[in-house]
Formats: sequence, C-alpha cells, structure tokens
Amino acid sequence: MKPQDAMTNRDNAAIARTLNEALPYLTRYDDAIVVIKLGGHAMGSDEGMASFARDVVLMRTVGINPVIVHGGGPMINAMLDRLGVTSEFVRGKRVTDAETLRVVEMVLGGEINKRIVQAINTAGGRAVGLTGKDADMITCVQDDPDLGFVGTPSEVDPRLLHSLFRDEMIPVIAPIGTGENDETFNINGDTAAGAIAGALKADRLLLLTDVTGVKDATGEVVTQLSASQVRDLTADGTIAGGMIPKTQTALDALAAGVRAVVILDGRVPNAALLELFTSHGAGSLIRSE
Repeated sequence: MKPQDAMTNRDNAAIARTLNEALPYLTRYDDAIVVIKLGGHAMGSDEGMASFARDVVLMRTVGINPVIVHGGGPMINAMLDRLGVTSEFVRGKRVTDAETLRVVEMVLGGEINKRIVQAINTAGGRAVGLTGKDADMITCVQDDPDLGFVGTPSEVDPRLLHSLFRDEMIPVIAPIGTGENDETFNINGDTAAGAIAGALKADRLLLLTDVTGVKDATGEVVTQLSASQVRDLTADGTIAGGMIPKTQTALDALAAGVRAVVILDGRVPNAALLELFTSHGAGSLIRSE
C-alpha cells in the first residue's frame, strides 16, 4: 500500500467515526430550536463568516431551527468615527442619544444584518433579516435614563419566528426593539439573544465569544456547570469582568425555560457544530439544577 493510500484510508476512517458519533445527536436535535448569538471573530472575518454560514445551513438541513442574533459594536464604533459623531460616556458605557441611535440602527439592521443573511443564502440556506421591531417582536423598557435609548426586553412575541420555522427559513435578528411609546431602543446582543431564546423555550442558547469558556479558579475551562455553581463562582470573584453579563444572560434564559446555555469560543472552526454534534462539546454548558 502506498503511503498516500494509507493516509487516505486513515482520513476516511476518521470521517466515518465522526459521522457515526454525530448520528444520535442529529436525531436528538431534530426539530429543536437553537438560538445563536453571533459576535467576535466570525463577525470580523469573511472566512469566519462563510464558515459560520455553512454551519448554520447544515443545522437547518438536518432539521434544527436555528435563530441568529448578532451584535456589532466594533462596526458601530467605526461608523460613528467615520461620520464624526461624538459620543458621551457614563460609567464607561456609551450614551445612545438620538443621533447615535440612527447610526446604530443603520449599521445593525442594515450593513451587518444583510451581510449575515447574504452569507447564509450563499451557503445554500434561506435566511431573512429582521430587527426586534418587525412584527413588534421585542418590546423594551429603558435600561438606564442616563444611557439614553438603551433598552431591556420586557416582552418577546415569537409568533413570527414560528411562522418562519414552518417555512424552513433562518431568522437573522438585529438587537433593536420598540418601546411602549414607539421609541426605538438599542439592546445588548447577548441580552436580546437570551430573551428570544426564553420566549421560544429554545433547546439551546449558544453564546459565541472570543474566550474559551467559563474558567475555574485555576484558569481551567469548566465544561459543565449548574446555575448554583455559576452563582457561587460569581460570588467568590472567579467569574468576573465581561463574563458576568454573559453568565447572567445564561441564568435568565434558563429561568425563562431554555433547556441549556453554552458559552463557547467562536474562534474555533465549526464551534457550534462541535457543541451540538459531538460528545465532548466545545465550551461551558450551563444547566438548571
């Protein structure tokens, strides 16, 4: 046997083992709802976006109902700078005044949203771009008067999303919502994803980040945690900084009926597929007690 033939046989065997391992998970997630918060690496790289889009199309092809919720902070900052819009900051957070909000809505609901939709359609899927304002999907209350038009979801109406699932469409949602007095609000992407997942009673909420997952006191990634363990790690300072709002989103989503939340590294190729279709997963899975 030639060395090249031996290598080909080993590769084929590895592929076969992977497909065999995936089979029970393919069955397990048939018709499941998986909400994915997209951000970080895949948002800034054409290659990462194309890879993510192929993963999403594969999910839809095997019977999963994926919902994509995206952020876009760096792109918003770049556009504000390009347009010369000066921002005010309160306690380290950008104030979203009326002028800033117009830019936020343009970038999130336009440029970024349509880029993701186009990538999914190019990969063979059928995606539709939305914001939380469409069909009054996300109703908000003002998060903090000092921060202007920044909202927290108070109600999510999932009926439009269920209609899209029936037509095998893939919703791509920009985190913008409507206030009770018809105001427009910018919403944190993780928060919006958690609220949408809760309203859908999703099987999984995947929070794609640029970190490897939740780490313990030794710096090792914890692959599975309960809600009480998350609270304990937060109380003793192990979970700190930017991981706190992500784990809080996870806890809120679980309380709303999401089966499990996974914080995973979006820089890893095919991270979402590895999480859903392999035994070892790809991040930190958080469940209720």
